[in-house]
Amino acid sequence: MADYNEKIKDLEKQISTTKYNKKTQHAIGMYKAQLAKLKDKEESRGKGGKKGEGYVVRKTGDGTALLLGFPSVGKSTLLNALTNANSEVGAYDFTTLDVIPGLMEQDHAKIQILDVPGIVRGAASGKGRGKEVLSVMQNADLVLILIDVNYPEQLDILMKEVYDSHIRVNQRRPDVRIKKTAKDGIRLGATVKLSLQRDTIKAVLNEFKINNADVIIRSDITVDQLIDCIENNKKYLPGITILNKIDSVSEERLEEVIKLTKADLCVSAQKETGLEELRVLIFKRLELMKLWMKEPAKEVDMKEPLIITTNSTVKDVCSKLHKDFISKFKFCRVTVPSAKFPGQKLSLNHVLQNNDILELHMT
Repeated sequence: MADYNEKIKDLEKQISTTKYNKKTQHAIGMYKAQLAKLKDKEESRGKGGKKGEGYVVRKTGDGTALLLGFPSVGKSTLLNALTNANSEVGAYDFTTLDVIPGLMEQDHAKIQILDVPGIVRGAASGKGRGKEVLSVMQNADLVLILIDVNYPEQLDILMKEVYDSHIRVNQRRPDVRIKKTAKDGIRLGATVKLSLQRDTIKAVLNEFKINNADVIIRSDITVDQLIDCIENNKKYLPGITILNKIDSVSEERLEEVIKLTKADLCVSAQKETGLEELRVLIFKRLELMKLWMKEPAKEVDMKEPLIITTNSTVKDVCSKLHKDFISKFKFCRVTVPSAKFPGQKLSLNHVLQNNDILELHMT
């Protein structure tokens, strides 16, 4: 393990001390590829040891958001203010020892909020049960990054730990397709102008023992993003950065911290200020929308909508309602806004829009 650690430190030093430009792009790309492989090996070796207790949380509701932050940042207070949970609150570190779920209601949606133990620097490597805490994020739909306004430096530390845990916050997976072949080397096609040199792309692929493949790139990428696509083990998750305890600083200092952290929202969980704006933003970032269900020959139910995610199809709705609905599906009728006319007859693959009225017909 020591050999891996030394090699990792050496590569990280080389990357940090090498100025990035066109001439050094290839070398830095190779360093980063080698570093990623070493970290994967180190992680695989670590899994062979004693396993942590871990956390298992049953998902419920229309979406799950996880509260992430340092100990004593105010997560438990915020959870209690947003939901019906009763998480223990104390003015000392490590109050929360288990995952505490709460249920928040917003615009008819029921959203699960998870309060996990606070993490510290080194969490991704296992410090302070960090691996177990960060693993819960793999099943979340949204991360709420809570920062104490008095300690804005917490943000960079948290984001590094999250990144090292194979989670990419507020990123989408680049449109890169890699199909391994039996021969003919690397055949690279791109539909956009690439910042990366083609030789660098091929060299990084070769470093991961991909010597024959058809590669199509449809979005400009960095070396790190290329490596992410090759490893194909990353979780892409939307996030909201929240400054808490804003009542403890002056307006001038608050403005400085907002600019420094590029925070999405400012709240005081204890005084319950800014919470309504946070609820609305959580709903928006989860990309939820409302659907009004109508039974055949009956009036539409405009009191209780069905909550689904944006770009869901009729098939997705059937899956959510009942396991047999897809096999028994005959056709559906949709009324505005995604239909061309009221009651349009459509198929399972039709993509629905917010406030559609859906009428399902089964065999």
